[in-house]
Amino acid sequence: MNKEAEKVLLDAYFKSRSIVSHNIESFDKFLDYGIQRIVDEVGEVSSDILPPGCESLKIKFGKVFIEKPTVIEADGTKRPIYPMEARLRDLTYEAPIFLEMTLEKDGIEIESRKHVYIGSIPIMLKSKYCYLHGKSPTELIDLHEDPNDPGGYFIINGTERIIVIVEDLAPNRVFVEKKSGPFPYIAKVFSESPQYRVPHLIEKRKDGVIFISFARVLRLPVTILMKALGITRDKDIMKMICGDEERFFGDIYMNLYETSEIKTQEDALEFIGKKVGITQEKAKKIQRASEIIDRFLFPHIGNKRRDRILKAYFLSRAVRKLLKLSYGMIGEDDKDHYANKRLRLCGDLMESLFRVVFRTFVTDIKYNFERLIRRGKLPPLETIVRSQLLTSRIRSAMATGEWVGERTGVCQALNRLNQFILLSQLRRVVSLLTTGRENFEARDVHPTHYGRICPAQTPEGTNVGLRKHLALMCEISTEPTMKEETLLKKLEKIGLRRIGA
Repeated sequence: MNKEAEKVLLDAYFKSRSIVSHNIESFDKFLDYGIQRIVDEVGEVSSDILPPGCESLKIKFGKVFIEKPTVIEADGTKRPIYPMEARLRDLTYEAPIFLEMTLEKDGIEIESRKHVYIGSIPIMLKSKYCYLHGKSPTELIDLHEDPNDPGGYFIINGTERIIVIVEDLAPNRVFVEKKSGPFPYIAKVFSESPQYRVPHLIEKRKDGVIFISFARVLRLPVTILMKALGITRDKDIMKMICGDEERFFGDIYMNLYETSEIKTQEDALEFIGKKVGITQEKAKKIQRASEIIDRFLFPHIGNKRRDRILKAYFLSRAVRKLLKLSYGMIGEDDKDHYANKRLRLCGDLMESLFRVVFRTFVTDIKYNFERLIRRGKLPPLETIVRSQLLTSRIRSAMATGEWVGERTGVCQALNRLNQFILLSQLRRVVSLLTTGRENFEARDVHPTHYGRICPAQTPEGTNVGLRKHLALMCEISTEPTMKEETLLKKLEKIGLRRIGA
């Protein structure tokens, strides 16, 4: 292919594909599906304080509606706002969010509001809800915008800010590695659900005893946890962990012998209750241990009692992989391999922020609701909603860069010193590893970076190798390649069956 043809192809590619399209698509997906998903997770608010003669009082949440960016002037008038005006007047380019809310008393609907204003959310330039979306160069010039500006950033209090891409280890995978010390073999799982992200650590001691740590549970023998999950027969535990691999039998026999005094599921749950420091009666210990297992043990699998068998299978698979490492059957996992990484785009980070802020907002609704009920009033829905709470929390996080999970620097001021710096920052990838640690391997160029990460562009000093940039033609998928139900049907077609089916 000659140079002229290459130039034509490159021009056609960049005209059809924005350099920040991955972030814009991710943000659009968050507005279209992510906010509604978070609202559905909460579902409703029930009042613990009831008027006389009332058995139940709750507020149910329905559909979410988002308008295009608006501004409310000092005289109370509401009108559209465009990005350039937000820059010049030091305003936030944000859109109002409305929520369908229904008040039910004893199961009977007594008030319904389809459009209750709950707050505003900043809108990314050139995204679906932005006035610049789909505009031609001439129309952009008429709106006082640069037609070559890629978008993909926000305007917060008149300042242009960008949410950087965060690089993280792939969740819900088992990573095994060797260490020095009394626990030479370990396995790690970062279990992630919409509500929780819980690290799990499985360790094999030099004498062969295997422990697991998660949440408040520290170094719990794996066989006790298997019994707490309902696998109480030693034969079943042996079969689930070892399968047909006879060389593992000795290790599991020894683990079962170490915990032989724990025979029933009730005994195992009581043991876990003592382990986490619960000093109340036996029934309370069992209840709290059950809650910890259901909520914090592998939350990506589920949080219901029926999910315990699936958690036992997942734990068995993780322990089997750890045993394979200890016997030299497999090597350590390469955590720097890019197949073991995930990039958290703007939509993912906004969803995690909105989830925390919305739950705080719901708690505030419940407090205001019950406060007015105590006074003998059944308040209108609009009076118990403090929309400024949700708006200010989101705006503050994006103005300071302080994110949920004690992360800092997630949202940064946009640097417009020149066009190259702008494009470079819009494709920046930041690692969650602390800059104070050496982490030589994590900072090195990895062969799997080829075509994905620029091998040369990284700062000097403590951030070297931890702050990277996407290769110019690297694209990030924001949708799964295959839907879950489609995949399950294909697996069933080749002979696999669902557990419990």
